[in-house]
Amino acid sequence: MEHKWIPNSSNEIKKSMLDYIGVKDILELYNDIPKEILINEKIWDNLGIGKKRPLDEIEVEKVIDDILNNNLIFKESKLFIGGGAWPHYIPAAVQYLAERGELLTAYTPYQPEISQGLLQILFEYQSLMADILEMDVVNASMYDMASSLGEAFLMSYRINNKKKILIPETINPFHLSVAKSYTSPHEISLVTYKVDPETGYADIEDLKSKSSDDISAIYLEYPYQYTGVVDVNAKSIGEIAHSKKALFIMGVNPTSLMIYKTPGELDADISIGEGQPLGLGLNFGGPYLGIFATKWNAEFVKQMPGRLIGMTTTIDGSSRAFAMIMQTREQHIRRSKATSNITTNSGLSAMIAAFYVSLLGKKGLKDVAEATWYRSHYASKQLSYLGFKSPLFKGEFFGDFIIDVKTNFEDLRNVMIKEGLLFGIPLSKYVTWAKDSWGLLSFTEVHSKSDIDLLLDKLKKIKGE
Repeated sequence: MEHKWIPNSSNEIKKSMLDYIGVKDILELYNDIPKEILINEKIWDNLGIGKKRPLDEIEVEKVIDDILNNNLIFKESKLFIGGGAWPHYIPAAVQYLAERGELLTAYTPYQPEISQGLLQILFEYQSLMADILEMDVVNASMYDMASSLGEAFLMSYRINNKKKILIPETINPFHLSVAKSYTSPHEISLVTYKVDPETGYADIEDLKSKSSDDISAIYLEYPYQYTGVVDVNAKSIGEIAHSKKALFIMGVNPTSLMIYKTPGELDADISIGEGQPLGLGLNFGGPYLGIFATKWNAEFVKQMPGRLIGMTTTIDGSSRAFAMIMQTREQHIRRSKATSNITTNSGLSAMIAAFYVSLLGKKGLKDVAEATWYRSHYASKQLSYLGFKSPLFKGEFFGDFIIDVKTNFEDLRNVMIKEGLLFGIPLSKYVTWAKDSWGLLSFTEVHSKSDIDLLLDKLKKIKGE
């Protein structure tokens, strides 16, 4: 069918194109797909999808509205859920800057002569993250923490040429799934080490027993995203890794670093993190922001994925200028030797994080961290007064914690949803180490005391107290 707006839609042009590549029919291009799974036109036209006719704009809008009306909408203060993405307050100025026309793009600034503003913001993002992490070199940036984790594992393999990485048993299960996708083609083995069932901290003896000269890296979540525990053994874990000439990789919540020791202080070789708390919102699950940092080491920097933005001068030296100084990516000169396939990345998300951090400053970020700590600890203590085991682990925690409700958590959660509150994550749906009665709750600065007390009152009502 010929269309006046599609240049190559005429039969004559299509035939000449097929003749040129030596193909008689378009279907020949799909010869590698088994014929029994191809859907012919008759079956396609009778699939139970769509409306079987073109829709006008008003009809499309109504269909979409009908679908969206099935969603349950919760205000941030009614969300008691975390585990890798958390509700935080986003200042209006951050949103405004993110929507400016000259910034509203996630695309790569290939032409520095017309991208100086964008490049400078990304340079500032790298600098701000380096300050927060107390690490030397930060890239500009990754898709999310899960992709950063996969890239960190591959980077350790390239550096050490070893195929064994130790990971905690309480690792974020979604991050683990992505990491397996990255590492399985390289036959890299991910071996879990235990956490103490009382404290939630790493079991150092188990970690030592599994550490050997053939490990490439030891990974630590800090805090563990599916328990909230901040591991006091972090320094010791790094020392174990270095004693085996392996890399120490830390995955962090950047907000928590305002009150806990940083990866730099703990001598991490690679630090990754989730930038979602830095002004990005929940965004229906994305896009988020993968933070990736490393020590100043020529080999480490050379093996970093993604790209680095650097500050230089114009040719005559009269003005400063910004440029991509390293981009070991497959579509550039590195080709098959590229460290990763990260291309058009979360540039807009990185800029938003830079706006957020700049606006709040060191004091503002610390205020958010302290508010998160106090609110989560207040909630945990009050829940224990209601007869729940809260928190489940005795170790230090930040924001998130596990509660044992002593009945099926998902059933209780469904009742709470009907009450207008999104009550945590039913852990046993996602991890094998959790009981049906365990749930992961989360509290941040958006939860006032009255919000937490409302949650407690709803639980009392359900319990019949």
